[in-house]
Amino acid sequence: MSTDTDAEDHGHEAADPVTDRVHDNSWSANLEGPEHAADRAYLVEQALSAVEHTAPDNHVNLVTHGDHGHPETYLYEALDESYDDAVEWEYVDQCGCGGHVVRVYT
Repeated sequence: MSTDTDAEDHGHEAADPVTDRVHDNSWSANLEGPEHAADRAYLVEQALSAVEHTAPDNHVNLVTHGDHGHPETYLYEALDESYDDAVEWEYVDQCGCGGHVVRVYT
């Protein structure tokens, strides 16, 4: 995970974390902000953080920015490398705004 120094190096010092608590329910993480559009690695970092902040037996909908294309080209591999078989995910749909939704089950 990133440190505060990493965030400052990438111009994200003003960006809010995707969440600051563990969600004991299913929820959606909005990864469609301009900071996400500008930096795919930051989007992936926050997506992984959202999964970490989802209690077991729930899911998080990762709503990714459309500028990065289909999440299979960058997010699936990150999920696999980080969680192996500990989580499952499925592609849900493309939003009307161009973003994509990936549902991750914890």
